[in-house]
Amino acid sequence: MSNGSYPAMLSLPLKPPISLNFKTLNPSKIKCCKSQIETERGHSFDTGDTFFRHESSTGRDLAVLSAAVHKKTHNSLRVLDAMCGCGIRSLRYLAEANADFVLANDANQDYGELISGNLEKAGVGKERWAVKHLEANRLLTERYLERDYFDLIDVDSFGSDSSFLRSAMCAVKLDGLMYVTCTDGYSSGGHRPQHTLAAYGAYVKPMPYSNEIGLRMLIGGALREASVLGYHVVPLFSCYSYHGPVFRAMLQLKRGKFPIKRHYGFISYCVQCGNSQSISWDKLSQMRCSCNNVPGSLVVSGPLWTGPLHNTSFLTEMLNLAEDWGWLGNETGKRMENLLNIMIGESDPKLPFGYIKVDEVSSRGKINSPRLNSLLHALHKEGYAASRSHIASNAIKTNCPMVDCVRLAKELQLCSVTDDEKLNRFIEA
Repeated sequence: MSNGSYPAMLSLPLKPPISLNFKTLNPSKIKCCKSQIETERGHSFDTGDTFFRHESSTGRDLAVLSAAVHKKTHNSLRVLDAMCGCGIRSLRYLAEANADFVLANDANQDYGELISGNLEKAGVGKERWAVKHLEANRLLTERYLERDYFDLIDVDSFGSDSSFLRSAMCAVKLDGLMYVTCTDGYSSGGHRPQHTLAAYGAYVKPMPYSNEIGLRMLIGGALREASVLGYHVVPLFSCYSYHGPVFRAMLQLKRGKFPIKRHYGFISYCVQCGNSQSISWDKLSQMRCSCNNVPGSLVVSGPLWTGPLHNTSFLTEMLNLAEDWGWLGNETGKRMENLLNIMIGESDPKLPFGYIKVDEVSSRGKINSPRLNSLLHALHKEGYAASRSHIASNAIKTNCPMVDCVRLAKELQLCSVTDDEKLNRFIEA
């Protein structure tokens, strides 16, 4: 199996193995893995003492749908689950996405029997899966050195650990997928700019759409790492979940460096007028807001990914597949259907980065908050691109300037007052 002409991989800092003196361990203090049976999408599995969250099931649903769509297109699906925990996602890759092979890895050797027991429930031959217990970067590096490449590499990491990005890119096939994660909401909110600069190469300041900034920070960091190797990544979808919080992105690795001026730059937000704009590297010294902002009103973060968060056609295939599998319709399915439809709406290339909260519109206009659907309808009627945001339920994504959003909200309130007056006159009559 070949991955094309990858350049020699840059050295990765690998930690030496931990040395344990088993003679000094007290057997009575060694913790046994307890049994904790859970069920997800009809699959019964044991979580034991591993870290497991029910709330992450949506992220696993999206991963399995993506894997199945990729196999349909490429007729191959070899998956490496680098931080598999109890192995539920590996189980679902086998049972639902019909993966040809899954390598489930967790650094904790105590979970070996539990992971194997869960994978056996997939009902496939043992030649289609294997379990490893290595540090993720070491495993990815070994796979690269052995020229053992994968169609999908899933790294469900904790915090803002971005050290795996480059090693994962070296072990994934060209046009293959990488499912990457960040759970550092404190940094994405702009509270540790030096930390985000070290982890993702972006200096992030507090902005009103910080949770979208977290996704763009993650994608931008991956794009930077890919460029070092002579490649680039394209986001097929990205998703924010409030629990954690969790920032996820499904990225496709492509040959060739990405044009530095396209979809990778700085994002500014003007506190004075509420508008946002992108700033390219060569225009940094000239940045200013069109409202002739007062000194200190412009907040700048970057460099970040400034392009679309999702791919419309890929999400549409995921939605169609979810319907074929019977995942849509009931209460749980309704949430999945709404999420995918909103993300498809967000993938409109006319929509800029960021979102506008309806509360901010009402605050700037000194009016009551308009109904979100009414505001969306008014924006479409005026010719603006607009959609809901999957990140914030009371927010919209639009290319409409803030001043026009406020104007439309005021007109909606005036129409509402007029309608109420008509209703009162009718009642009095």
